[in-house]
Amino acid sequence: MLSFTTHEQLDAIPRADWNRLVDADTPFLRHEFLAAMERHDCVGEALGWVPRHLAVRDDTARLVAAAPAYLKYNSYGELVFDWSWADAYRRAGLRYYPKLVIASPYTPATGPRLLSLPGAERRTRQLALIEGAQSFSERLELSSLHWLFTTPAETELLAAHEQMPRLGCQFHWHNRGHQSFAELLATFSAEKRKKIKRERRRVNEAGIHFGLRLGHEASEAEWAVFHRLYRLTFDRRGGIPTLSLPFFHEIATTMGEHLLLIFAYQGKRIVAAAFCLIGERTLFGRHWGCFEQYHSLHFETCYYQGLDFCIASGLERFEPGAQGEHKVSRGFLPTATWSAHWIADERFRRGIAQYLDAETHGMRDYLAEMQAHSPYRRETPAASPHP
Repeated sequence: MLSFTTHEQLDAIPRADWNRLVDADTPFLRHEFLAAMERHDCVGEALGWVPRHLAVRDDTARLVAAAPAYLKYNSYGELVFDWSWADAYRRAGLRYYPKLVIASPYTPATGPRLLSLPGAERRTRQLALIEGAQSFSERLELSSLHWLFTTPAETELLAAHEQMPRLGCQFHWHNRGHQSFAELLATFSAEKRKKIKRERRRVNEAGIHFGLRLGHEASEAEWAVFHRLYRLTFDRRGGIPTLSLPFFHEIATTMGEHLLLIFAYQGKRIVAAAFCLIGERTLFGRHWGCFEQYHSLHFETCYYQGLDFCIASGLERFEPGAQGEHKVSRGFLPTATWSAHWIADERFRRGIAQYLDAETHGMRDYLAEMQAHSPYRRETPAASPHP
């Protein structure tokens, strides 16, 4: 017999119980990461991310399935854009917010959302999560339920249970057994290879060199400089720097081996930095900032240094973040991403279903178009757009 509950803070669930459900390649779903956000006000009412984590337990009270869930009072930090849906509700005189979102806040990275212990009962536990999330949304009279950056297998399961799939696109690099950056470049066309060499040379000619630190290796002063750069990027773009310095300090202590800081120096002075998360198989690029603009510095700091790290560490994939067609010429190929959505109002559900059908056709064409611009001499297929 399975029971479904919700929790207003992740610390209500023991760390070991939660992490037992988390895939080793998804550090952004670890208890340490999500709970630190709550403890240091990176989520909460002020930011429109109110924790309501989902949990399924068996008849011995053992946690067997869970999902990181939030009542959302805006659509900020989701990176699956539904602003037009919210506007349509507003124009109809209806309330779109709050809604329920299952995601790792501010983290547009694919990974399991239906967290569950393995075994023969896994599908049953996942179905209990889906049914519990929908019942919870109905009980609170929420407009909608959104599962963001789901795996293809989860997307199929969700689609079979009234959650409408939505196709997106990111640009990822896949390691084909490269032993060095030079060996990787040898697979590029002559034009693209020359361009990347020129970009790296320009950074070097500006007198810039790099230093990499795992989270627990970086000093408090280095974390402080990174956080200044992180805030500066959001200030320049008119965004909200939601992640606080105490948050970074805590995860540097509790999960430092999963964090990577890439510092760009001119002499002894840090001029730029990037922050990544390290999974068992994947490097996830997350944030960057610079004090001064240098030609190609962004590409070197955010892409080429990360590629070097992946090759040296034997990682299989590099996901440098959402959007960015400029990534294609630098070796990051179009890759399908997925989300799934339940809409309470039947009229809007029909309309959004039609919208998603048309959007999916357009997105498949876009994936094919971007793949046609691959820089590789021997084509590497894009990830399948089918869930």
